[in-house]
Amino acid sequence: MYSRGLKSQLKDSVPVGELAPNAGPYGVHDTLRRGFSNIKSELLPSHPLEILENNFRLNQDKMNFATLRNIQGLHAPLKLQMECKAVKQAQRLPFLISSNIALETLQGNDEYIGFEDILNDPAQSEVMGEPHLMMEYKLGLL
Repeated sequence: MYSRGLKSQLKDSVPVGELAPNAGPYGVHDTLRRGFSNIKSELLPSHPLEILENNFRLNQDKMNFATLRNIQGLHAPLKLQMECKAVKQAQRLPFLISSNIALETLQGNDEYIGFEDILNDPAQSEVMGEPHLMMEYKLGLL
């Protein structure tokens, strides 16, 4: 009889792991590697169109693949997806900035100049860190 009430209370509770999705090994947010946390931005988007803007590239790719499949057949989008997956796997070391020019060429973005091309200067990037520490973190040694 009391277990039924306890079960409903446990169902409504939130596990600790869900409160801090970026928690480190001790359950505390790792500010050094993941930056400052903002719980409000993790819960809700700031504007209804933000969701559409975040998924714009995915929706555009789906539409392009459907058009390509209708025009050239099933092999064309499969070949393009396979090439994109192979290009994404070839990465530089984590402390070196990669331009991903091969992926941009496959997606057709190499001819366009966007907001991120002008204001994302690699010389002013904060990604550069201690190479040994970043490589050990990527390999899971830390």
